[in-house]
Amino acid sequence: MIYRAQSLYWRHAPTRAATRFRTTTMPGSQVLMCDPSSITFTDDGWPVISCPATSDALQAASRLLRAGKPVVFPTETVYGLGALALDPAAASQIFSTKGRPPDNPLIVHVSSHAMLRRILPKDYKTSKLCDLLIRRFWPGPLTLLFPCDATVIPSIVTAGQPTVAIRMPSHPVARALIAETDAPLAAPSANSSGKPSPTRAEHVLQDLGGKVDLILNGGPCDVGLESTVVDALHEDGHVRILRPGGVTVEDIESAIAETYSAPSTRPRVLVHRRDYQDDAIEKAPTTPGMKYRHYSPSVPVSLLYTSTPPPPDQTSMSASSFFTTLRDASGSGIPLRIGLLVPDGSQLLRIAESTMDLECVHLSLGPVDDPAVSAQRLFHGLLSLEQEGVSHIVVEEVREVKEGLAFMNRIKKAAGEAFWVNIRPTEGHTPITC
Repeated sequence: MIYRAQSLYWRHAPTRAATRFRTTTMPGSQVLMCDPSSITFTDDGWPVISCPATSDALQAASRLLRAGKPVVFPTETVYGLGALALDPAAASQIFSTKGRPPDNPLIVHVSSHAMLRRILPKDYKTSKLCDLLIRRFWPGPLTLLFPCDATVIPSIVTAGQPTVAIRMPSHPVARALIAETDAPLAAPSANSSGKPSPTRAEHVLQDLGGKVDLILNGGPCDVGLESTVVDALHEDGHVRILRPGGVTVEDIESAIAETYSAPSTRPRVLVHRRDYQDDAIEKAPTTPGMKYRHYSPSVPVSLLYTSTPPPPDQTSMSASSFFTTLRDASGSGIPLRIGLLVPDGSQLLRIAESTMDLECVHLSLGPVDDPAVSAQRLFHGLLSLEQEGVSHIVVEEVREVKEGLAFMNRIKKAAGEAFWVNIRPTEGHTPITC
């Protein structure tokens, strides 16, 4: 028996036209619709909202925030659980709601450059490189480290670090909410600690429903993975990417190349664990996503390398052997129902479907040469397959370029095991070259 759910992405995503202004509730939680297209901004960053229902929803959320309570709101990356960043009691509710370890710092979100200046040290002047990154990528999915003024930013937000991570989201609902509240918001992903980050309001409702008073529903997130976190504070002048995300290495390198014409003066872009190692920052991280296992659904996840050669201490197996072993290990005597999260045209789907006593729920990661689509679909895919009741999720690697670098960063943390398997490429599924 083979069960395919090719349309699963869309089955869990009602159209915005059908749900734009619908209010839903569950015990303890209210969901209010917001129309991002109704929000524009003046030159000084103040929101202009043409939709009364959206304005009312934002005002309701702002009142809760100013009362010290957390609310959930959409960003271009993932849905965030926000609270007043400068109020230690309010920020502490983020940790208790998520079950988040206290040594895992939070990212502070601002709505304007004026708000950024309000929370930076009075005598601090941003560098040429920092100004470039802000100019090119704000508002957007880029988080920058800044020196922390401990008299302004509570230590609960920074986990006691001397730096603070700050970004300006580009999602109109997020930016309007921050401006309406007139205060920076600390906002990690709106999920139980360690779970996949939510990219739709229904993900939040399934996970944190009843734990928060209000969820603003602004539709699916465009990027689908958290922001890129950059440290540009080192004396050598180079950019260190602590967490890859929606702004790619290639994007940053291109911006730098356009500004620094002489290669000898051009800052390099270094990716943590790819280009350099920093054991101290992993033990005491300055940004989320570096120390703990993250992004894991409640069912086991296996990452399959189908084109990257195995390391010296690993051996590869045939894909058919992997699926047979997976089936036999269940020991249930009934067909094993697995989820497959693979690119279009992947041979893994054909091989899995041809394995006896294996039922497959298939979700596409999109074209193999479009890592942005794969990144957007990763968390939604993991959560959707979990909701479908599969016993195991299998995810195929994507090439670690552009958004694929962030995709692989997340799935490596989510997967309990990784295997190197042999498949024969066919037309439509180009092998990854290293």
